[in-house]
Parts: sequence; structure tokens; C-alpha cells
Amino acid sequence: MTQLQAAQAGRLTQVMQTVAREEGRTEEYILQGVAEGTIVIPANINHQNLTPRGIGKGLRTKVNANIGTSTRYPELEYELEKLQAALDAGADAVMDLSTGGDINAARRQVVANCPVPVGTVPIYQCAVRAQAEHGALVQMTADDMFQVVEEQAQDGVDFMTIHCGVTWEAVHRLRQEGRVGDVVSRGGSFMIGWMIHHERENPFYAGYDRLLEIARRYDVTLSLGDGFRPGCLADATDRSQIQELIIMGELVDRARAAGVQAMIEGPGHVPYDQIQANMQLQKRLCHGAPFYVLGPVVTDVAPGYDHITAAIGGTLAATAGADFLCYVTPAEHLGLPDREEVREGVVTARIAAHAADLAKGIPGAWEWDLAMAKARRELDWKKQIALAIDPVKARQLRAAKNSAEEETCTMCGEYCAVKIVCEALGKAR
Repeated sequence: MTQLQAAQAGRLTQVMQTVAREEGRTEEYILQGVAEGTIVIPANINHQNLTPRGIGKGLRTKVNANIGTSTRYPELEYELEKLQAALDAGADAVMDLSTGGDINAARRQVVANCPVPVGTVPIYQCAVRAQAEHGALVQMTADDMFQVVEEQAQDGVDFMTIHCGVTWEAVHRLRQEGRVGDVVSRGGSFMIGWMIHHERENPFYAGYDRLLEIARRYDVTLSLGDGFRPGCLADATDRSQIQELIIMGELVDRARAAGVQAMIEGPGHVPYDQIQANMQLQKRLCHGAPFYVLGPVVTDVAPGYDHITAAIGGTLAATAGADFLCYVTPAEHLGLPDREEVREGVVTARIAAHAADLAKGIPGAWEWDLAMAKARRELDWKKQIALAIDPVKARQLRAAKNSAEEETCTMCGEYCAVKIVCEALGKAR
């Protein structure tokens, strides 16, 4: 029985109880949200060391970190170091997007060493296998695709990005309207290339019931991938993107009816003034399904700083309804991120998520900031560092710029506003 089936039957599971405690919500709230599909809890029955996370309405905005080997950098050990960096920085989920080296070993090691939900994009491994065995990624078969989904589900993967909404109808709209950046989703491009080569409908759409059966057996949450997400501002909110979203909304309904948890993936590059409308469209068309967004990135001209452009967009997106932010690192659009860039990407996305949680009134968000405000008034540096979203960096900067004996900091020194006003008002700190 999946978490959704249990909730639909009115049965509160231990996983739901854990999420309720972590979120500061009542068990009834979590049960109702899971039953309605507005909350998902990715928790594969084979992920043994999992501490579950809830994603969705009224919960803390979650952050995902992408890691994985590539053909240029196939070393598994380095990816495991990046996994640990993501976890240390506070990632709520991790996706293994490996395309190089021993992909099966990488995935199994990530699952074995990861206490938070693990996601994958199965079409990546399908394409890698087809390229190695047949010399062309389009030579994978529909059975190959479903076989990889089953293999990854057996290994304990909690959520999978599946590009079910990449259909002939959406491809037709792409061709008809035209784009500046065409398709930037790797999985989407694999799917489109396969469909055009074979002149057949997307197997994950045509065989959706088969996909649901696998997902239900292992309680894998389907993350319906946005194959037509805009890769530049000029392509945002166009017909192919919205057509895919309409299809995904219909597929969410079918997943819920089958007892399978589902969430929706959202756009990448979106002008700031279009973000709120995109969130409202998704929630309306997909009947409140949790929304998982990459960024959104609000300008195309900041390579090297796209963790910042994504945080700007992510804050507004989450405030307007997005539930799950996929981190963007400083290396986005430039290359594979290293360990430090992974850490920086997670922290930056967490800042965006927390800023949105403050605006949404998520339990615990305001209390955290209030505790920091009091620690600053008291010039309690130890407590400030402990409360920091990135204590490591806060501690390093404090130590580098101040002596251990200093009560104030080198910014103001003896002219510290906090100290002066407390003394003037006769208030104890």
C-alpha cells in the first residue's frame, strides 16, 4: 500500500507521523494533504535508511541538490563527497543524474548513503545504454525504458522525473510557434529525438498505466518532468510549455486515481513578472499538486552567478505556491559543479526557500528569525553562528575578521549601534 492509498483509506502511517512532527503540523493535516494529493512524501519501500520529507501545501519549502557522474568525470567517490556536502548544507533531497562510469553502482551507493529522498531521471540511463550497445540513443526501446524504471525502483529511488507530458501534440506546438532556445531539458530532448526517429508517441505517455503499476508497487513518487521548460526568457510561458502542463495535470489525476503520488516539475528561465502567473497556472491546471521548480532563473546574462538569479526567482515562486526548489549552482550553464559549488547552491536555495516560508507563515519560520534578532541584540556571537543558515561560513568570517575577545565586530567597533542604544535606554542585553 502506498502512502497515498493509506491516506485515502484514512490510515495514518508512521511516515506521515514523522512528517507531522518535523513540520509542526497536526497528523490530521498531513493525512488530509496526502489523501488529496496536495502533499507527497517520497518514500520508496526499499529505501531503508530514509528519514521522510513531506513536500507540498502548508509545509516548509524543500530544496533539492543534483549530483551525479558524467562521461568526463565518472569517479563515484567524488560524487559521494558532493552528496555529503549537500547533506551537510541542509539539502532535503538529492537527485542522482549520473551518465558516466558505473551508473548502477553510483545510484546504489547514493541511496545507501543518503538519509533524505533520492531522485533520478531514468531516461538518462536508457540513453546511455542505447548509445553504448547500439551506437545511438534513439535505439532504446519502450521496454528498455520501463525496465530501467523498474531497476531504479527496486534500488530504492524515492522519486523519478519522467517526461510523460512530451507528446506529439506538444511537439507540434513547439514546431508551430518556434523558439529561440528550442528544448534545453536533456530528458525532454532524448524523448523528442526518440519520438521523431520512430514516428511514435512517447512510451511513458502511451504506456502510462504500466508506469503507474511500477510506481505503485514500490511507492515511487512520480515527478512529471517539464521537457518543454523554457531555457531562456524569450521562450517562457509559450504554447508548448503550457500544453505540456495541461497534459501533466491530466496525468496527475490518473496517478491519484491509481494510488500513486505525483508532483509537477516547472519552468527554468522565466521573467520575474511572469513567475506568479506560472505558479497559479500550475496549481490550477494540476489541481494543487506539489510544484518542483528549477530556479526560476530570472535573467539569461549572469553565468557564474545563476545561483543568485535562481534564488531571486525561487523566492517569488515559493511565495506564490511552489513547494520544492531545485538548487542552481554557480556553475550552471558552464560545467559540472564541484563540491564547494554544490554546498553554495544548496545554501543559496535554502535562503530563497526560507524567505518564502516567512512570507507564507510556515510554522517555525518566524521563530527562527526572531531568535536570531534577539541573539544580535545581545551580541551573542555563539548563538548567532549556531542559528545561521550556514554556520560554517558565519564562523569562518567571524573568526577571520575579529579577535576572540571582541564583544562587537570590526564593522562598527566602539560605535556599535546595538551597544550604544542599549546603554542609553538602560536596557540589559
